[in-house]
Amino acid sequence: MPESMGTERIDDADPIDTQELADEPALVPVRSSRVLHEGKIWDVVLEEFEYGGAVLAREFMDHPGAVAVLAMDDEQRVLLIRQYRHPIRTRDWELPAGLLDLEGEDPLEAAKRELAEEADLEADEWSDLAEFYTSPGGSNELLRVYLAKGLRATPAFARFAEEQDIELRWVELDEAVEAVLGGRLRNSILTIAVLTAHARRG
Repeated sequence: MPESMGTERIDDADPIDTQELADEPALVPVRSSRVLHEGKIWDVVLEEFEYGGAVLAREFMDHPGAVAVLAMDDEQRVLLIRQYRHPIRTRDWELPAGLLDLEGEDPLEAAKRELAEEADLEADEWSDLAEFYTSPGGSNELLRVYLAKGLRATPAFARFAEEQDIELRWVELDEAVEAVLGGRLRNSILTIAVLTAHARRG
């Protein structure tokens, strides 16, 4: 298309922003907040707030937060668990994970609990791997993933409900990455964790 027709070239655009790339917290005036549904684990909330010169209303899941664990052995294998998830009618591969059960619960202590309860393991080395909002358009759930190393077995934990037939499998990190990129594994927490671990290793 001729330049005279108004086509903007890349080098004519605004200068590139040189500030550090980061999310920006925004405190907006909330006019009202009420619970539409009080659930066993999380609530559905309706809030009205001011934004952009208008009053908006949004419903979202008010979530207590959660943790997950990428357990890695000395051979660079990671532990995956497979269990049934009713909303998606699938036994998907996941990481040991769970909710922050108590208000103000320390996330690392929760991660240690979940590793023991879902995988019968404990670890000597713990480090932060990733932290993200799982679905920011509809939930305030903040999920922290920890990398656990120096693993050893613990006594078997009694499991119930969907956890009663959990399947455990050790896989090479590269194999997990390949399965994610190939679309065979679609759990979001697992996806972010293995790709982050792979990138940091590289």
